[in-house]
Amino acid sequence: MSEARHYAFTVEEGGERLDRFLAARLPELSRAAIQRLIAEGEVRLEGAVVRPSRKVRPGERVEVRIPAPRPSTAQPEPIPLDILYEDAAILVINKPAGMVVHPGAGTRSGTLVNAVLAHCPDLQGIGGEVRPGIVHRLDKETSGVIVVAKTEQALRNLQRQFKRRTVRKQYVALVIGALPQPEGFIEAPIGRHRIHRHKMAVVANGKEARTRWRVLQRLRDGAGHPYTLVEVALLTGRTHQIRVHFAWLGFPLVGDRTYGPRHPPLEAPRQCLHARELTIHHPTTGEVMTFSAPLPDDFRAVLDSLVELR
Repeated sequence: MSEARHYAFTVEEGGERLDRFLAARLPELSRAAIQRLIAEGEVRLEGAVVRPSRKVRPGERVEVRIPAPRPSTAQPEPIPLDILYEDAAILVINKPAGMVVHPGAGTRSGTLVNAVLAHCPDLQGIGGEVRPGIVHRLDKETSGVIVVAKTEQALRNLQRQFKRRTVRKQYVALVIGALPQPEGFIEAPIGRHRIHRHKMAVVANGKEARTRWRVLQRLRDGAGHPYTLVEVALLTGRTHQIRVHFAWLGFPLVGDRTYGPRHPPLEAPRQCLHARELTIHHPTTGEVMTFSAPLPDDFRAVLDSLVELR
């Protein structure tokens, strides 16, 4: 979307705050976005700039200008995407391991955002920066399902679902060691590591973090070292949550060079963590939709090198 948009409304019934009046007529905008437009002088009531709390009166004319989005600093790049589903509101992708989701320090290109910008050049922005609607993230070395919003309305709806924890996120992980129970629940707060600030850790003053897991397979390598393939459900969404929680339990993920042992018994090209399934309510229709991605070849190759215990 490259041009400013203009709207005009005539008040039929008065007594309502200006920001609420507009929120009912521009559902793609949040109240905060409307208040920001009013503060920036982009909303005029009878030709005048007024406060969001000003009560509208019958017969008054409200004019709104939504500025054109600023160009994104990220550049479109024709990177192939494994698209699981796409419609006018959302894009669901099977992200490969090794791909960073969003440009940041040290990574300006080759990210999921660069690829999405090339695939969807007309992504909406509302009076801000043109950007893909990144709702959630996966670590660089984590593969699997990720959803991207294609409109501001879809973005806000999905953000609300994640905030209310109605989204179901299911992962598959391979951990070092034999978990003693068939299933379990981890509840331990996560925050920045006290010394190594690039790492997360279980800390007393961290944010609530809850993880549920169940055993899928018990395995061993040629030397007899045990491993456990687990299905993991994230009940909260903290940075590195699965990796931190299992390392804290004493069962770090195979291939995890940040939270795993310095000399692991089994080498892997990356951390064995895959976002296998994501369930959301479609932001437009409300339909419950589940998207899944099969285990990638590199993860499968690690499993094939092991023997299942019966």
